[in-house]
Amino acid sequence: MTTFSDIFKKGFLEETGNLTVNGFLLSMLGAFLCGMIVYVVYRSFYKGVIYNNNFNILLVMTSMVTCFMVIVISSNVVLSLGMVGALSIVRYRTAVKDPLDVGFLFWTVAVGVTCGAGLYLISVMGTILIAVVYILLVKVRNRKHQYLLIVKYSDTASESVRRELDPVRKVLKNKTAMKGLTELTYEVRLQEEDTSLVTRISDIDGVTSAVLVEFTGDYFE
Repeated sequence: MTTFSDIFKKGFLEETGNLTVNGFLLSMLGAFLCGMIVYVVYRSFYKGVIYNNNFNILLVMTSMVTCFMVIVISSNVVLSLGMVGALSIVRYRTAVKDPLDVGFLFWTVAVGVTCGAGLYLISVMGTILIAVVYILLVKVRNRKHQYLLIVKYSDTASESVRRELDPVRKVLKNKTAMKGLTELTYEVRLQEEDTSLVTRISDIDGVTSAVLVEFTGDYFE
């Protein structure tokens, strides 16, 4: 006759998952391989201002740590409750500046969860599909590219600079006026990476400098 004590021991104290050495190693290997796919995609197609390799390493670690946690949680209910209690006191204070970085973090968490649950085929297929979609969205862009054009010139060249910039689609971002000098920062759109504009402006008499920087959406005054 099965008693309540037997049910408790079986459901809460015994391992209910397939927690074996081979299963653990296979799950961690799958999480590592899928995490490396995410690593390569993030490194090859990163569009932010400064690439952070430490964050990219964190993506691989997140997939493996999540996989490890899911294996432990699925193996024993008591361990899962303890894990939830331990994680509830953790506070993450590092701000994620790029919204895409949050997407990559969720991606690696999903990889860890699926590999930890033993759904290796789903994990690989999902990782490849998301990678293809991300690469297509990055590559298939508008032919017009956004740049920041920073021009510093003397007062004598203001009219020539204005005539050169009139045909260009632009948005004024910043203007700094000094004694005899003016510095303008424009967000401009150029067709097919045609950077001849900065060369023409720099050739104008009275222009001190003309700098063209690809605009990624992060702008600091």
